[in-house]
Amino acid sequence: MAEKAVTLGGNKVKGKVESLNISPKKGTKKFEVEEVVVEVDHGIVGDAHAGNWHRQISLLSLDSINKMIELGVPDLQFGSFAENISMSGFELFTLPIGTQFKFKEVVLELTQIGKKCHSGCEITRQVGQCIMPKEGIFAKVIKAGKIKKGETIEVILK
Repeated sequence: MAEKAVTLGGNKVKGKVESLNISPKKGTKKFEVEEVVVEVDHGIVGDAHAGNWHRQISLLSLDSINKMIELGVPDLQFGSFAENISMSGFELFTLPIGTQFKFKEVVLELTQIGKKCHSGCEITRQVGQCIMPKEGIFAKVIKAGKIKKGETIEVILK
């Protein structure tokens, strides 16, 4: 099947990298960086959740983060949901598995929508629910390279 760029009103659907977030150790808060290096069969170099599996990189849209702010979650920052990439421009969780995200150098492929939250999630304790189980997505690396904050993301359906 051929690639097909997603369009809306004749224009390609594009998003923007708002934040890149990593943590060297699982169970710790992710911190923001200006750029990341991603590798095939691994994910983001220096991030504890990287590995040769289907959830190499996590993404969350700004719309999803804003939903939690509206529910009253105080002091939310990029990376609060352990997402590697916080982005704007479209709702990630509405896209089908297999969708590709094309950055300047890197290509990621959507492998999973949502996840079971670990027990004792801080966000769930604060407001009774967390957005990541329903609206966070996971991807694997198809083409390696660097991703920089502010970069454009193009959605490609397969």
